[in-house]
Amino acid sequence: MENTRNTAREWVHGLTALILGLFLLGISSGLGVIKNIVDLWGAVLFVPEYPAVVLRDIYIGWRSWSRNIAGMNDEVVRLRNENAKLRLDLARLASEKIYTSSDQTPRTAKVTLRAPMSWWSEIRIDRGEQDKITQGLPVFSNGYLVGRVSNVSAMSSWAELITSSSFMIPAVIEETRELGVVAGDGSGAVYMRYIPAGRAIRKGMKVSTAMIGEQLPPGLPIGQITGEYTIGSDGYATYKIEPGADLSGFFTVSY
Repeated sequence: MENTRNTAREWVHGLTALILGLFLLGISSGLGVIKNIVDLWGAVLFVPEYPAVVLRDIYIGWRSWSRNIAGMNDEVVRLRNENAKLRLDLARLASEKIYTSSDQTPRTAKVTLRAPMSWWSEIRIDRGEQDKITQGLPVFSNGYLVGRVSNVSAMSSWAELITSSSFMIPAVIEETRELGVVAGDGSGAVYMRYIPAGRAIRKGMKVSTAMIGEQLPPGLPIGQITGEYTIGSDGYATYKIEPGADLSGFFTVSY
């Protein structure tokens, strides 16, 4: 009886092991099928997911590009500000060098001739080569630039006025650092030309000389913007300037 029970138990154990082995064999053989099903399902899902993946990549790329552009813009602004500061420092140093190399006290000269027909073009002064007058030297009235020496003789000199139609010098608007050209119209008016339209230029902004040469240094005051302006077909604006000196009549100049 005991032997019969043992034999039956062995048969049960053997059948259980056989069934378990067959089950594991079936699972192992079905893994390839499962993988194929998963791959097929992934291929099916790829179609609706593809636009979302592309949009995600575009968004990531756009964010990176935007950050780079923002960083570049910030760098451009920083460099512009730094460049403007360096230009101001350079102009200041150049002016100080020129002024310290000359006499500290401005010298004066009398206006000896101002012909009616060339009233707004030129003047003659009673200083010449013997007074160390040289061509291109700036002349002032009331501390403002009124012209520059155009011709020198031994005892006298001629100075072209900023109201002359042939007078043109580079200038800068001090508040915005916009560069342009100051020119007269031959009739008493002075303008600043070649300023790109749309700039934030307002009435009262100061105008002074830009870097030109050793005899006409930067920073020499000319006048201020009146607020009147015109825009040409070339996209450049012309602003009228109110000279700091009274150019309608003066009898002495400094140099």
